[in-house]
Amino acid sequence: MTDVLFPPLSQERLDAEGVLATWFVDDGATVAPDHLLAEVQVDKVSAEVVAPVGGVVHLLVAEEETVIQGTPIARIDTV
Repeated sequence: MTDVLFPPLSQERLDAEGVLATWFVDDGATVAPDHLLAEVQVDKVSAEVVAPVGGVVHLLVAEEETVIQGTPIARIDTV
């Protein structure tokens, strides 16, 4: 299993909270490396999150949920 982390978008505060704005995959979907998974936001900065590896995605955070940067938002089971 490989954790997909909420990326560090705020260098000023490493404990800054952000929002998982949108998932582009469903729980249980099979993805390839670099597949677009989600869009996240911290303050007015947004970023895309891509799969670091291929496999089956298990979502850990719901859309519009607030989380701290560096928190696992999904896990990918490499088959």
